[in-house]
Amino acid sequence: MFLTRAARYGFPALVTLLLVAVTAAPAMAQEAPASSPVVAVSGGIDFVNTYMFRGIRQNSSGLATWPYFDLGVAAFEGEGALKKVSFNLGSWNSAHSDPGGWYESDVYGTLGLAFGGGVSLGTTYTSYTSPDDRFTHVKELAVKLAVDDSAYLGAGALKPYALFAFEMGAEPGKYQADGGSKAGRYLELGVAPGVSGARASLAVPVKLGLSVGNYYELDGVDSTFGFFSAAGIVTVPLGSHWNVHGGAEVQALGDATKALNGGDGERVVGSIGLGFAY
Repeated sequence: MFLTRAARYGFPALVTLLLVAVTAAPAMAQEAPASSPVVAVSGGIDFVNTYMFRGIRQNSSGLATWPYFDLGVAAFEGEGALKKVSFNLGSWNSAHSDPGGWYESDVYGTLGLAFGGGVSLGTTYTSYTSPDDRFTHVKELAVKLAVDDSAYLGAGALKPYALFAFEMGAEPGKYQADGGSKAGRYLELGVAPGVSGARASLAVPVKLGLSVGNYYELDGVDSTFGFFSAAGIVTVPLGSHWNVHGGAEVQALGDATKALNGGDGERVVGSIGLGFAY
């Protein structure tokens, strides 16, 4: 059994292979030009051969389908230490072909703050639910600190980030990702270098998932190392608002995640999807 719950992020969430091609909500300046949008919407649908949530396998076999939608509201843009404030609300879902059904439906809200030097801080609350009752309700609060170093490194920018998440209201065997005895605390460190061109862009996200407290429990023992992954994702624009994207991700798994993956220490995830942003 691959374990209670599943996910999204983010990050953006960020987890799991596919990048939402354009999910950042533009912010409204205090003296914004009339062309600056106050509200932005984005979304799409992705197809993956294996659903891995932070190294924890979620489907037995077959295909997972991920429809998602995000509404961004630009609240503030200024010239001081705080450059931008934005709010995002969204939904992410996963439907599986084997076994079939609506495995997961998530709702999230994010408060985003942008500072000088490309530094940003996002705080996200996510409610993970399973319409098919495949896992118990998971509630999580996550904080993501990111640095866009493009202004300093140009095409060589790494765009590093750190994500800390903790589960709320967990009970033994319930309301948590690993189905363990205690609520988990998760740390993810990553970079997201890439190159962009007129016809296509390539992202190469690399990330490390760690337990900093009961996130990857196995037989009552917490395993610090959850997974390491590297991916290549190509995005091709289709006009001004649509895109097609796809790629592959390789995950190396720790002791607990390996056991939840049927004993295999590696997993290759392939994906393809269609996205939009207005």
